[in-house]
Amino acid sequence: MKILSRDFSRGEKLLLVFLALVLVGLAYYQFVDKAVRQSIEKANAEAESIKLELTAVNAKIQRMEEMQAELESIQSDPNASYMGSYNNSKEELAFLNDVLKAADQYSISFSNVTRDGDQIRRNFSLQFTTTDFAGMERIIKQLCDGKMRCLINDISYNTTRYNYSAAERELYGYDYYERVNVNCTATFFETMVGGVEDAGLPAASSSVS
Repeated sequence: MKILSRDFSRGEKLLLVFLALVLVGLAYYQFVDKAVRQSIEKANAEAESIKLELTAVNAKIQRMEEMQAELESIQSDPNASYMGSYNNSKEELAFLNDVLKAADQYSISFSNVTRDGDQIRRNFSLQFTTTDFAGMERIIKQLCDGKMRCLINDISYNTTRYNYSAAERELYGYDYYERVNVNCTATFFETMVGGVEDAGLPAASSSVS
């Protein structure tokens, strides 16, 4: 059997070389260049995701540092108030009794607590009598500036005149004396952070206003 063969011409050889180069180029693009580009794109996407996460973490750290500095500033303020943990009624009553010992007489009446999320409001009404307006102002200031978070909601007052007897007028040199009668409503604020729920606490609402 005779095998037919012939030498390739120069043009055919160049064409074969060109086709081989094209095949090598396509193989390189498909299996090397394309895979490398996809890996680079994936790495860039992961780097961008990590960058965004790092930015968010840094923002949280900065906010926490700001909150810590604010907390330290508040704690260092001798006039700063705080919200006690529920149920803080005994401490609040002791505070009121201490403030009102300067009054001639007083009465305190607490109402049911209200709840908004973790914030507890304990409303109360207060009646007290002082010898003068300066005494009334001192008590109100102590309530507002005390360590426990207290908000005066409403306040009213009037004066009552008491006439001295003839003997008392001669003794004191005055015909009468006056007393300032004060009525107010106020609110103590507490928090469920560190507090323990009991039967006197209403259910939590969905959000804090």
